[in-house]
Amino acid sequence: MEIVKKINNSKKEFRNEFKKTLGGAIVAALGLIIALSWKDVLNEYLDKLVSLSPIQGKLISASIITIFSVAIILIVTKFIKSE
Repeated sequence: MEIVKKINNSKKEFRNEFKKTLGGAIVAALGLIIALSWKDVLNEYLDKLVSLSPIQGKLISASIITIFSVAIILIVTKFIKSE
């Protein structure tokens, strides 16, 4: 009887871990699709910034990308932990 309980617990743990991993992979794939769709828009905007002042434009673009990326990482991390 105890072996059956251990097997059932292992099945549940595997299912839960599989769901978490699959969810993470889906989020990553969708994030890539979103990033690719915004790539052209951001490139045009950043090209205009860089043409005004190359050093400031690159600094501003790196800052914007970093802030945006960190915000998305925090949102995804909270969403995954809440489950």
